[in-house]
Amino acid sequence: MSTKIVVKQTIGIYTLFLLTISCLTISCKSKNNNYIVYYNRVNEIDSIYRIAHQPEEAIKQYRKLFRKYNPKNQDNNEEYETYIKLSDQHQKNFGGKKSLYKLIPLIAPYEGSYGSYFGLFKKYGIDSSEVKQRIADWKKGLNKQLVDSFSIAFIRDQAEGRRNVQLMENNDRINAGLIKWTFENHGYPSVQKIGLIGNDGVFMPMHALFSHMIDAKEYSYFKAKMLEYVKSGDCIPKDYANMVDRHNLQIDKLEMPYGSYPSYSTVIDTMKVNRNRKKIGLRPLKRSSKINKKL
Repeated sequence: MSTKIVVKQTIGIYTLFLLTISCLTISCKSKNNNYIVYYNRVNEIDSIYRIAHQPEEAIKQYRKLFRKYNPKNQDNNEEYETYIKLSDQHQKNFGGKKSLYKLIPLIAPYEGSYGSYFGLFKKYGIDSSEVKQRIADWKKGLNKQLVDSFSIAFIRDQAEGRRNVQLMENNDRINAGLIKWTFENHGYPSVQKIGLIGNDGVFMPMHALFSHMIDAKEYSYFKAKMLEYVKSGDCIPKDYANMVDRHNLQIDKLEMPYGSYPSYSTVIDTMKVNRNRKKIGLRPLKRSSKINKKL
């Protein structure tokens, strides 16, 4: 065997080894990262941008964060979108097309808002027809079984305006069973699995469905599993907090740990609530209230 062939084989084996190690490293990072750390870091960086008015520092910190975590794009934060737009405004490298392609599935669930992004995509060589096609492909990739099931579940949830108590309780039991089955077989039904708009235009915001699980026999199971899904990045902290707060208020007659319903009940210990909020990745109450008023 010639020296050239041996060298080529050695290089090939070494390259394959590096690729394998790289893939395993990325996989381990994605699997082991706690997204509560991510959410809190996003909140800190958002303050660097909006309160300290240091957009270039915010860009730098976002870039570091997104190297470690696959980005989300939460309501009231839109952190990945903010990072890209700020970078574009300040002529900073954000990854161009590659990063914009990563943004598309994050905005895909929010039908009707695509038009506002077309100018940015076009600037980097992605025309509106390509964006629409990629969103259409994203929709095709949703879990059809779960979309069908949860479309029915949300219709069932609102049957007769929830005025028929016996029917409401029976429907909530059926939906609790569906949620438990979904957790055990498919994980959390996030917007990246089922979208926000189901069959026949049914709106499917998970927090609304979970707010009716507060008296379910499976509540303790849901509470524990949803916290796991907050850590994995599948369930947004706000949805978990809404369910737990409502259970405490309406079922246990206790104080809210996360202060998700400030108009419903007066939060007595704000410092305690803010500590609890940070434990699941939520902004402090005052900061959250200011941002919500601006929206």
